[in-house]
Amino acid sequence: MEGLLWHLLASSRGGPTRMRLVRMLDERPRNPNRLADALDLDYTTVRHHLDVLVENNVVEKSTDDYGAPYLLTDAAEAHRETLDEIVTTVTAESEEREGDG
Repeated sequence: MEGLLWHLLASSRGGPTRMRLVRMLDERPRNPNRLADALDLDYTTVRHHLDVLVENNVVEKSTDDYGAPYLLTDAAEAHRETLDEIVTTVTAESEEREGDG
């Protein structure tokens, strides 16, 4: 799962957006509309990235109801150290790039 998390959140094109979603869901469960509003993203973009994260067992819907919030899976929670390392690494790299530009 660690390699998958690195790929999904740090190595792939959509990684930064998925990392932002995971960080928001780590704070508390939210539905796609609330995530889109909080992150100033289009709803369809949020849904796409949530679908990728669900397919890879990183997040899950709390119920099957429409508008149900998403939360981190037990599998993702079990790799908390990896998630924290990814956030730290990606944030540092982003800040370094901004400093160069």
